[in-house]
Amino acid sequence: MKGQNFITIVFDSCRFDSFLAANPKTILRLGKLEKRYSYASWTAPSHYNLLMGLMPHSSPANVYASEYYKKDFVKFTQRLGLPDFEFKSLLPQLYLPLLLKQQLGFRTHAMVSMPVLNPKTILNQGFDSFRLMPKHNDMRAMIQQMTFSEEQPSYYILNVGETHYPYALPDEPPDTWPRIHGIHGVFKHLDEHMVGGKLVDPNATEGFFDASKMEELRQRQIKAVQYLDKVVEELFDRVPKNTWITILADHGDAFGEGGYFGHGPVYHDTVYEVPFIEGQLR
Repeated sequence: MKGQNFITIVFDSCRFDSFLAANPKTILRLGKLEKRYSYASWTAPSHYNLLMGLMPHSSPANVYASEYYKKDFVKFTQRLGLPDFEFKSLLPQLYLPLLLKQQLGFRTHAMVSMPVLNPKTILNQGFDSFRLMPKHNDMRAMIQQMTFSEEQPSYYILNVGETHYPYALPDEPPDTWPRIHGIHGVFKHLDEHMVGGKLVDPNATEGFFDASKMEELRQRQIKAVQYLDKVVEELFDRVPKNTWITILADHGDAFGEGGYFGHGPVYHDTVYEVPFIEGQLR
């Protein structure tokens, strides 16, 4: 049983309306753009869901969750090019890379931009290769490392960081980026701010980004999607024709709506609304 190449591209933190505003012509060649909803509000748990086979959902009304799961999982017969794929094979691990590698003969690869997804985490199961990229914002470098075998189909998941805060393109000097530490930086520097078991925040008096700064950040994310559209065109030129490609976001970002910024401990529509588009290159 031989399937087809399957690539999942995750535009980290890309909210749906940013993607829509960018109007990425190359990406839209894949199929119909959908607004879907993430199962989680930040990177690590969302990627765990993806690697279980749970794509962002459409939030259907008047439907049992079990029925929706069935319908959504059936789509993997098309994604993998395996019409006789048996879903009980996912049990008991419920982890797609293990199934693809151990039972279906796929070569499995992950290239990630965010340190919270690094190869030391529990996510690195069932992969022939799992790389944390040297730069957090260089999808083009990922594409240059992709290889495909004629003997075995390949599965790739790419976690792309250009759309993640600070929404920086590869050639943009770091000293021009806006600055807020993410979760990795929190762990790295937390001990520096602990005194007697209590948190002393030296930045506690810093003001929140104002509306104009928030809009600037939103425009940076839109610009990042427009840039990535050109990189995806290079991907289309590189991969074999028998390849299914799914492009989505793991979650979105808030840009001041409701007084929120970013994602994670944020319950707001903008953090859960994500773009979803997929199709086969022919």
